[in-house]
Amino acid sequence: MIESTLDIQTLRKDFPILQREVNGQALVYLDNAATSQTPRQVIKTITDYYERYNANIHRGAHTLAQEATEAYEEARKRIQSHFNARHSHEIIFTSGTTHSINLVTHGFQSILKAGDEVLVSAMEHHSNIVPAQILCEKTGATLKVIPMNHNGELILEDYKKSLNANTKLVFFNHVSNALGTVNPVKKMVFLAHEAGAAVVVDGAQAAPHMSIDVQELDADFYTASAHKMCGPTGIGMLYGKESWLQKLPPYQGGGEMISEVTFEKTTYADLPHKFEAGTPNICGGIAFGAAITYLEDIGMDLIAGYENELLEYANEKLMDVPGMHIYGPSANKTSVISFNIEGIHPYDLGTLLDKMGIAVRTGHHCAQPIMDFYEIPGTVRVSFSFYNTLEEVDMLASGVSRAVKMLT
Repeated sequence: MIESTLDIQTLRKDFPILQREVNGQALVYLDNAATSQTPRQVIKTITDYYERYNANIHRGAHTLAQEATEAYEEARKRIQSHFNARHSHEIIFTSGTTHSINLVTHGFQSILKAGDEVLVSAMEHHSNIVPAQILCEKTGATLKVIPMNHNGELILEDYKKSLNANTKLVFFNHVSNALGTVNPVKKMVFLAHEAGAAVVVDGAQAAPHMSIDVQELDADFYTASAHKMCGPTGIGMLYGKESWLQKLPPYQGGGEMISEVTFEKTTYADLPHKFEAGTPNICGGIAFGAAITYLEDIGMDLIAGYENELLEYANEKLMDVPGMHIYGPSANKTSVISFNIEGIHPYDLGTLLDKMGIAVRTGHHCAQPIMDFYEIPGTVRVSFSFYNTLEEVDMLASGVSRAVKMLT
């Protein structure tokens, strides 16, 4: 087993929060799709920044400013290397995936027109659906949906039929946050490009769990959020092919994104600064780089293999619970299980699990169209990370069984 390769108990010591109790019980944290926990190494990076070299970047001649600038830009290069972008200036720091997607859709407002078509998949997070809707409202373009089946998989034949000469932009996630389905990104990008469309891939749920090569995928845009990758909240990245980033107008105006300003005319800075107006989340960017280093030191392939073991074990244990229904049983998934127990509201089950110290997510997970597809109000979502254990899966299964007995 990969668990024997990864020293999980030693890794868990890197995460102070995993040592605490909730409601008098040892914390079992299974809400990693919402946000991952942060290791000491990243926390130390944050502390070091504020204690040793807190300063604004790119502007100052003094030592602290130079140190902060060097650390911030070094983090950008780490992220470039991690995702295998061709150039570091193709990595734009944002506040997270939502910001990244809005940056792209804002830019496409100057490109699309009435009669153009935008495709979005049926399993998207609201952060993809709503910006796409706004884009279509602003431009007169038509929004079309790539349908899914009951296994939680996109129907590729219907996707192919939807693509045509009018398709200009395609949105889909690499991994569904609500179901854990891994979409065939490379194939979908290829098909979109054959039709002449650009592609935005939401990588928020994929980046924590697998190695990602944006050049191999050939995505025009790819997004990620640091807080799902053992980093801090409020920082993320947009990868964009240089050719596309050159075409898009700035998202915001202000300091840093300009080359020259007069009252008559303003010219914009080169990439990546063209899209990074104002003082950025400097500490967050540096800590994002530290989180990338932490994950790479463990090994993304080892993380993926171990988390798959957790997923398979949890599926087996949970299916023993009477009345269990797991949604989206695709053969290609990351470590997410979305389920309901017949006759029990997911919120009630989640509340009782919390009393046992087990943290799960309940509701529609910002993916309401998926819940409408299955004709349910929501689910209980369990999502694993590499610091979870098989023993915690046992505690989850036992906790669900106890809660079911209490609620029926």
